Amino acid sequence: MNVRKLSLTVAGLGLLCLLAWFLQRPAPPVSADPRIGEPLLAAALAESAAEVRLTDQGRTVTLKRDAAGTWSVTSYHDFPADFAKLTGLIAALTDAKLQRLVTARPDRLSRLGFNDSSVTLLDAAGRELWQVAIGKTADGGGRFVRLGSEQKGFLAPLNLWLDAEAKNWADATLLDLKPEAVSKVVVGFAESAAPAITISRDKADAAWTAAAPEGKQLKVERVTSLLSSLGNLRFTETFAPDDPQVATALAHSRTVTLTTFAGRTYTITLGRKPEEKKPKAAAPAEGAKTDQADPGSAADKPKEPEFETIPAGPVIVKISDSEPTSPLNARMAKRAFQISEWTFTGLPAEADLWEAKPAPAPAAAPAPEAPPSQSVP
Repeated sequence: MNVRKLSLTVAGLGLLCLLAWFLQRPAPPVSADPRIGEPLLAAALAESAAEVRLTDQGRTVTLKRDAAGTWSVTSYHDFPADFAKLTGLIAALTDAKLQRLVTARPDRLSRLGFNDSSVTLLDAAGRELWQVAIGKTADGGGRFVRLGSEQKGFLAPLNLWLDAEAKNWADATLLDLKPEAVSKVVVGFAESAAPAITISRDKADAAWTAAAPEGKQLKVERVTSLLSSLGNLRFTETFAPDDPQVATALAHSRTVTLTTFAGRTYTITLGRKPEEKKPKAAAPAEGAKTDQADPGSAADKPKEPEFETIPAGPVIVKISDSEPTSPLNARMAKRAFQISEWTFTGLPAEADLWEAKPAPAPAAAPAPEAPPSQSVP
């Protein structure tokens, strides 16, 4: 065999082996990072933040803290933020510790699912303090995270769902009034119903009183139920004040007024467009009648009209606070609020507030007289 050809063959095989090793070589060990074991977000850094931005699936929620320390959802009409929800988010970030550095290679970093999900903290001047990108969930649990613009991917025991719906970050509480704080309730009814009924008491532990019809007395448990439902009002959706649904709902409204022992009054108006039944439009005739149709047959009789049901509209609430500077009045000027249906349907009718007086106890029968004593002769 030609020695030259053999040498070239051996050299070619060597090059192929070298190329195969290069392509299949193991990844170099990831160097340690001094932040391993440290919290994903330092508590001191979280306390200094004046703005929080959450981004996910192309949507962004912005929450800001004012000089008084109050958080609001600037991306949802500047409504007060749900502080408990915000606290839960920050706690999840400060409790999670960086477990390990997964990769610092750009090609591997792209596999960890860092798309547009992120949390950013900023200071009062709008400068970025901290940012974390949230990646995929790891097979063994936890989430892949990337700090700022670093080309490093870490694993942290983070159980986090980013809610990017701005409305969900607003505090849904409209009224938080304890029943024991209420001294007077004025219950109104629909336009054609009875006049408003005034129910009052002198102090929190006193009995409720009202001018009851003959033979009736106040059903106290209905008053208690009413205070429980109206004293804790939360919205489920909001509308522009000039939305046609709002005017239509409030055209079919009832009003309940609550006055506290401190003299503050809340006037609560609840309305809903009622359910409607309308006749359906007649179906077009399929064809002319034939001459052979029997007179008086079912085909000759007029059909009963069919009706369609148009569901009731949303329940809209409007609240007026007697305190002129109340934030509640400012919120009511910005938006109209939808509340749960059961709050409206649970309002008492006039007859629901009364119950029959208990029958008086029968008078005790007089004791029988003792027989006259007889003397012994």
